[in-house]
Amino acid sequence: MLNVTPAKNGPWTFKLIRTLVAVFSPKMEVVGAENLPDEPVILVGNHAQMYGPIACELYLPDNVYTWCAGQMMELKEVPAYAFEDFWSQKPRCIRWFYRGLSYLIAPLSVLVFNSARTIAVHRDKRILTTFRQTIAALQDGRSVVIFPEHNVPFNHIIHEFQDRFIDLAKLYHRRTGKELSFVPLYIAPDLSKMCLGEPICFHAGEDMEQERTRICARLMDAVTELAQNLPRHRVVPYPNIPKRDYPVSVPGEVEV
Repeated sequence: MLNVTPAKNGPWTFKLIRTLVAVFSPKMEVVGAENLPDEPVILVGNHAQMYGPIACELYLPDNVYTWCAGQMMELKEVPAYAFEDFWSQKPRCIRWFYRGLSYLIAPLSVLVFNSARTIAVHRDKRILTTFRQTIAALQDGRSVVIFPEHNVPFNHIIHEFQDRFIDLAKLYHRRTGKELSFVPLYIAPDLSKMCLGEPICFHAGEDMEQERTRICARLMDAVTELAQNLPRHRVVPYPNIPKRDYPVSVPGEVEV
């Protein structure tokens, strides 16, 4: 298990919240840490709802940063994004409660996500800033975690990965002459484990579109394999659905 170093920066309120989250959230064992090379990498995994970002903040080394939705870091943007992303599938009769809650959590969200080891991700022209900050972090020796799932099912373990983040490897190679690697990551809160797979290296001399397709497919297959190599467990899916509907890791198994 990797050593956890408490946050040294940020306001005391963030340090208190981080400590409370560490106490009350599932403790995670990092499996496969030997797969992290000495060079900076992009770790790519399942979001596991809130568990993914929390696990990465608490249980990965201090030189690992996480891509975070920029809307969760801007006070005016939190309510709409939080409701749509977290609670829009709640029963209609109680959605009013979650709409109100989305406004209440806004100040807390801004505090936490701006104090944690995060890089803001934007879906508009500010994505250029996201990419510049990510490349700067990699050049500074920091690794970066990305959760690229979106709302299209891939299998019973994960949803499909968006693939444009792989362009970071092209930019990194242009800046440094080095070929960036992508490390698959699977987070299993039910087993209190986060598993790291073998790195997948970007090939700078190949066609970029083919590299996106190749690396994205290999990452999705690798994350699925990491999950299936673990004992049977409940999978925390990308959509925020009721826990009773969570799938199990055994393919085709029907819950009775």
